[in-house]
Amino acid sequence: MKLLKIAIQKSGRLSEKSLELIKECDIKITEGKRRLIGVSNDYPLELLYLRDDDIPQYVADGVADIGIVGENEVMEKNKNVKLVQRLGFATCRLSLAIPQDAEYNGLQWFNGKRIATSYPGILKKFLKENNISMTIEEISGSVEIAPSIGLADCIFDIVSSGSTLVSNRLKEVEVVTKSEAVIISSPKLDAEKQKLLDGLLFRIKTVQQSIGNKYILLNAPNKRLDDIFRILPGMKSPTVLPLHLEGWSSVHSVVNEKEFWGIIDKLKECGAEGILVIPIEKMIL
Repeated sequence: MKLLKIAIQKSGRLSEKSLELIKECDIKITEGKRRLIGVSNDYPLELLYLRDDDIPQYVADGVADIGIVGENEVMEKNKNVKLVQRLGFATCRLSLAIPQDAEYNGLQWFNGKRIATSYPGILKKFLKENNISMTIEEISGSVEIAPSIGLADCIFDIVSSGSTLVSNRLKEVEVVTKSEAVIISSPKLDAEKQKLLDGLLFRIKTVQQSIGNKYILLNAPNKRLDDIFRILPGMKSPTVLPLHLEGWSSVHSVVNEKEFWGIIDKLKECGAEGILVIPIEKMIL
């Protein structure tokens, strides 16, 4: 049987989140001594640990079948790959930032300036679309210190919380694009590899659908069930089981975590009792 070769970042937060996702899909990985390749004994899968900026190239060339990587790297490298799934973690934005004491008056501020970045491809496209002329200083790391050491007037870089900008006396003035972890695939997948990928995507989808949802059980008076059904629609409709106590039923449903407390208050107003809330590990719709 063929193996589905997956390229992931060899270290860092994106690597940790990628491995966590694979684990939540009930796939166990055994790593090699040098942690360059990992294999699974319960799913036909092989992991390749790579630099994140190399992953689009490896996938485009068919060395890896799929990759889990930041969308920013996919946009920057612009290789022949397919974006098959957004994963919702490792979210960030790529932004233009200038010194805190500079007076910003719009994109024209950047004309004639020097800008430091590790993402010249994305930046050049943005500058061309907005008819801005700048000198790009391409550096591979510590972009945020470039203005303070005189290398550049401003920067274009990844921003998550913004704390790194503040600590380097910079301020974010324009968001160019947003990014998150994505799954990309090779355009060269054969039917067998595509079937393995579809199976993996199905597992990932069941994990993603469970995020932010809770399983709720409660006891309710039968005379208020219609009111409770309007509050708890469930995935299709709530499950209702009769209790031994006459006139009462057990109601089972799913609620979104963001709506949880408002729903609980409404359920109590309808006479619901014995409310239990349980985490959902997987959810198949």
